[in-house]
Amino acid sequence: MVQSTGDQDGVVMAEGVDEEPIESNRRMFDGWRMVFIFAFAALYAAFHMAALNGLSIYEWTGVSVPLLPTFPMETWNFRIVHVAGALSLGFLLFAGRETFPEPGKGETPFLGYISYALMIPAILSLGAAISFALDIESGTMWNGMDAGIKSRETWLFGVPLIAATGGGIVVSWLHGRHRSGFAAPDVLLLICAVTVATYLITIYGTLMRNSTGTPFAPIGISIAAVAGTALIMELTRRMAGLALIIIAGIFLAYVFAGQFLPGFLNSPAITWQRFFSQVYTDAGILGPTTAVSSTYIILFIIFAAFLQASKVGDYFVNFAFATAGRARGGPAKVAIFASGLMGMINGTSAGNVVATGSLTIPLMKKVGYHKKVAGAVEAAASTGGQIMPPIMGAGAFIMAEITGIPYTDIAVAAIIPAVLYFVSVYFMVDFEAAKLGMRGMREDELPNFRELVKRVYLFLPIIILIYALFMGYSVIRAGTLATLSAAVISWLTPFRMGLREIAKAFEIAGVMSIQIIAVCACAGIIVGVISLTGVGARFSSLLLGLAEASQLLALFFAMCIAILLGMGMPTTAAYAVAASVVAPGLVQLGIPHLTAHFFVFYFAVLSAITPPVALASYAAAGISGANAMETSVASFKIGIAAFIVPFMFFYNSALLMEGTWLEVIPAGITAIVGVFLLSSGVQGWFLGGRAAWYIRLAVIIAALLMIEGGLLTDLFGIAVAGGAFLVQKYLRPDPETPLPVRGTAD
Repeated sequence: MVQSTGDQDGVVMAEGVDEEPIESNRRMFDGWRMVFIFAFAALYAAFHMAALNGLSIYEWTGVSVPLLPTFPMETWNFRIVHVAGALSLGFLLFAGRETFPEPGKGETPFLGYISYALMIPAILSLGAAISFALDIESGTMWNGMDAGIKSRETWLFGVPLIAATGGGIVVSWLHGRHRSGFAAPDVLLLICAVTVATYLITIYGTLMRNSTGTPFAPIGISIAAVAGTALIMELTRRMAGLALIIIAGIFLAYVFAGQFLPGFLNSPAITWQRFFSQVYTDAGILGPTTAVSSTYIILFIIFAAFLQASKVGDYFVNFAFATAGRARGGPAKVAIFASGLMGMINGTSAGNVVATGSLTIPLMKKVGYHKKVAGAVEAAASTGGQIMPPIMGAGAFIMAEITGIPYTDIAVAAIIPAVLYFVSVYFMVDFEAAKLGMRGMREDELPNFRELVKRVYLFLPIIILIYALFMGYSVIRAGTLATLSAAVISWLTPFRMGLREIAKAFEIAGVMSIQIIAVCACAGIIVGVISLTGVGARFSSLLLGLAEASQLLALFFAMCIAILLGMGMPTTAAYAVAASVVAPGLVQLGIPHLTAHFFVFYFAVLSAITPPVALASYAAAGISGANAMETSVASFKIGIAAFIVPFMFFYNSALLMEGTWLEVIPAGITAIVGVFLLSSGVQGWFLGGRAAWYIRLAVIIAALLMIEGGLLTDLFGIAVAGGAFLVQKYLRPDPETPLPVRGTAD
């Protein structure tokens, strides 16, 4: 839990920002179980660090690492192990039910016995997968069309696996087990996950991977993919709720129902064998989303865990307090600053809310913000961290993987959009504080800025990361150097990282990575449906049709789809899905590749504060005690200017750093002025006082004209804003002037 504390020098303002939030369905082990999970999670994360750096060294020098003879691993095997490890660890750690019975009370031993019975077919299936591997190793030709092999795969491997997987998932929903113990259904699901991985590594190690999606694919691939898909969706439900599961379920239903639908939704008939033999390949689950989660995302989760273990997160929040706490409505400004710093590393908006909001939201309420506004400010600020370069909550790396655009180009292009987002949120909360007559925090309520400046070296890991990336180092090398520097720099603090602390950091990373790996794999299911059914191409045709009537209408429609697809989903999954559905259509409209993907990415991020399903707002409401829907509406209002920013990319690509400095700088300045005016109009606060309705309307019109980015519209915008300024300053209209009502006398 985040706490506000103080010491003799007033240096410490926040403690506990780096502590892990404990989910309601997470098991809390003790004794040998705790040691086992600690070792499992730490080794899982360390395995990725070793494998990625083994691959990096191999690609850099052409020499395998002598101490790591298995590295570099074959890509497919690496991704399969990556997903299987997250499934295994996730099922042990996170229960299928939200509540835990007390030890000896409310437990369901009968369901445990059913789970033990289902372990028999699960182990039989695992044994069959191992026997297939031994057969292939001994030189047996594995032909998916051979009747004998097909029968063995179906009855010795497939049917037992499906029975164990389906039964284990259902039983886990009902089974009661106290919080500190392993549950039998979850151990059963672990065995099923290992079985799927064993079989796929065996088969994909042969030429069988080239037969996926054809009649020559072994039936076992399809059956293993069915079980693997069910396991991924079940873990995603436990980790991220039902929203993503419902969307994935709709897409899966579309595969088989699409042939019966009319118009552009109609798709060719696809058999379940063909679909599932291909969905667990790089066309789906093992595709771009898992490629990124198994490399860049987990690498930066390890980096974040090392920062967490060395308490750098506490320093970030303290620094934010010392820098911004004196301004009016100080804690709200702190939330913007701290959440931007933490959010670019944290992979989810809601997770960032929990990390920093436990401190900032109560302080915002203390200085006068309404509880729904306090929660909304934190939600909007935490969401903005996902578009903050250089890390962008791993979004930049997914965009680089999908588009092929170099990461450094994406990070540079994100600078002005991130500035516009945080400037807009800053103005919104500043004007709210001005309307309410709020004060800043007193000197004795804040950390000692001079003391904090003495520890500014704690920013070095992030500076090293940025420097290494822009010096042309690979992302893996840059991330590894930054992680190592975090451990080294910790020796200049009271939280020195020895072997035990490093092991703890790896364990934190292993646990932190489960959710994002699960949602990336689940998003891969949706991406697989889109690519295999061709619905993305048909959606692009629909956008082209709309663009013939109005390109702005097509963009608005694309915005709505991106937000709709992103509701209830973590940012990485939201962008991956929207990029598959929406971005290709925008590219066909003639919009540059980078602009189209930034457009989609921006709205996928903003879905976290868009009603009715706004994950970041709901998380903030849980802390503030406000109504969740009211908080989401308030966060939508605070971030309203950000919903216009992506349209600015379309009209003026200089905002993505495309063009000369003489084009980029004026575009950035006029956009910031436009965002300021829009915030003034929305909040009804202009030039130090409340504004009448017609002043607000004029200011909003001026903002939209300046945001558009053309010379003529900028001049018109300046003229309108100037007129509003003169009226506000010299005529001082009554801000309570009512709106004119038709049919009434003057």
